[in-house]
Amino acid sequence: QVQLVESGGGLVQPGGSLRLSCAASQSISSINTMGWYRQAPGQQRELVADINSGMRTNYADSVKGRFTISRDNHKNTVYLQMNSLKPEDTAAYYCNALKVEAGNLYGYWGQGTQVTVSS
Repeated sequence: QVQLVESGGGLVQPGGSLRLSCAASQSISSINTMGWYRQAPGQQRELVADINSGMRTNYADSVKGRFTISRDNHKNTVYLQMNSLKPEDTAAYYCNALKVEAGNLYGYWGQGTQVTVSS
């Protein structure tokens, strides 16, 4: 089992920045992919960005050039730096970990952190 705890959400004005953190309960060097998803009210959860064990990153088109995902294997933490925030970025943001255990792929979720972009 992997426990994930997100932090760093809050209220920010349009054009502002936030950095989300996701702390894992175990070494993330053994976790294949870690990612950030978001879900706005009435919307489906969507991938924002992910990063694999080889540090390869993937971003949703809507956040390319504004958001940066990174992982610190020494701190067992994944970050999402969000710049030039827009009202449409308002959502609950969830950390996700995909790990292969005994040949099976398991997904784990954090509890989420709210990001509100509003003036």
